[in-house]
Amino acid sequence: MRAAVATEVNAPLTRTERDVPTPGPGEVLVKVSACGVCYSDLGLVQGHYPFARFPVIPGHEITGTVVGLGEGVSWPEVGTAVGAQFLYDSCGHCDYCARGDQILCPAKRVTGIVVDGGYAEYVLLKAGYVTPLPAGLDPVTAAPLMCAGLTAFNGLRQGGARAGSRVAVIGTGGIGALAIRYAVAMGARVAVVGRSARGAEEARALGAELHIAASDTDPGPALKSWAGGADVILNASPSTEAAAATLGGLAPDGTLLLCGYGPEPLVLPTQPMVLSRLHVAASPSGSPHDLRDTLAFSAAHGILPAVTPITLDEAPAALDAMAAGTAHGRRVIAFV
Repeated sequence: MRAAVATEVNAPLTRTERDVPTPGPGEVLVKVSACGVCYSDLGLVQGHYPFARFPVIPGHEITGTVVGLGEGVSWPEVGTAVGAQFLYDSCGHCDYCARGDQILCPAKRVTGIVVDGGYAEYVLLKAGYVTPLPAGLDPVTAAPLMCAGLTAFNGLRQGGARAGSRVAVIGTGGIGALAIRYAVAMGARVAVVGRSARGAEEARALGAELHIAASDTDPGPALKSWAGGADVILNASPSTEAAAATLGGLAPDGTLLLCGYGPEPLVLPTQPMVLSRLHVAASPSGSPHDLRDTLAFSAAHGILPAVTPITLDEAPAALDAMAAGTAHGRRVIAFV
């Protein structure tokens, strides 16, 4: 099978041929339909994950079809269209796993960083951690839902977004654009905080009623004047400072939720947090049940990202463009 392999930090991906793997106990062999190119893949090759295992095949936004079952596996059946996510597996017996929060398991393993992922024609996955795709969901367009979609949808839920909530989203990239659409579909009112006024038209097209250009306006007071502030502010940008700048825009008892962040520390004023009982939290992608809910909600509301299909050979260039800041839109490696 064809595969792209990360051999070490700051080295270009190596295109290679490997034998198709054989599923072991508890595993399924999946013929990959598509794999999204995520910023976490770039983080892998840039050395952001000290726990990474090299060499490794990157990619965790995976869709495909089950073509082989390991010992003890009766589900999902051969022929089932499935998706796989950032969470490869977990210990299965700690308190977090027992309550369905496998993403919080201290022993969890990460797809495409610790174990081989989807930059290949076939991938081995744990049977209990793949998610059946809703009928009719295009596997190429749906691939980013396995990470960007899951992160946005579960982040909104963790932040307490619901019908009637005022939700502000920082950034309109892969996570941000989906977060806006999910929040609107949930019945929330949505504002968007962007870097400049150039994103106003896009934000309104996605369903936002307000766009704030942080380069021209202090986003905190601007959000506060928006019907008393936001109940949830979801940071989908790769900047911790951008998130901190919006704290003053929270309504009392509101939540600032980090789905995106940068290397800089989070520094916030304490007194307004205490006086208004503000909450600050972070959310990783999600557990298997969260991905099921994400895909079901996406299918029910017709929420799919705009993607550009590429070949496996074009994946290194896609990562280079992301590193240079010249990438626009989501790239998905398509094998179909």
